[in-house]
Amino acid sequence: MSTVIIDYESGNLHSAEKSFQRMAAETGAGAVVVTSDPDTVRGADRIVLPGVGAFADCRAGLDAIPGMVDALEERVLAGGVPFMGICVGQQLMTTIGREHGADAPGFGWIPGECVRIAPEDPALKIPHMGWNALENLAPHPVFAGLAEGDHAYFVHSYHVKPTNADDVLAVTDYGGPITAAIGRDNMIGTQFHPEKSQRTGLLLIANFLIWKP
Repeated sequence: MSTVIIDYESGNLHSAEKSFQRMAAETGAGAVVVTSDPDTVRGADRIVLPGVGAFADCRAGLDAIPGMVDALEERVLAGGVPFMGICVGQQLMTTIGREHGADAPGFGWIPGECVRIAPEDPALKIPHMGWNALENLAPHPVFAGLAEGDHAYFVHSYHVKPTNADDVLAVTDYGGPITAAIGRDNMIGTQFHPEKSQRTGLLLIANFLIWKP
């Protein structure tokens, strides 16, 4: 069994790598490998796509690796392996990103768009950064052991608005509802950073590593 974390030069992967390795050791989930090699992705049993920064930049980074997006689609869509997108990696699961006045295509795996957060309270600062409670948790194996109100760590200016409400697995409140997690079938994505969310995040990572959709 192997879990790959995709490296496409979008952010520091050290904390994600360490958190997934720790929970893989505790759950017996096998090796965790950081890779930028599409062939390694094609052989993976689980795939994690992190992402920090702008939607368009992250998409461009993936496109710059020949065969990487094809490998993802082959393994996730055709192969049905468990997939987790984190932060911008989650946003890329949707149809389109609308950042800085320029639209950029996502994967289109979950219909919807990524839009700027617009809090109802103008005193709330953007980016949204810090600990927030997870609410309206859907019944999902990756959320096993989590409870309403458990806190996770966020840092972002944009969030996903899926076309289908059923694809929203959790929300948080920041001057109105913000999508905290999305998913369908063998795919799940979190706007928050599990690797920075202490107990909540480590439990979610462990659940993902043993998830059999």
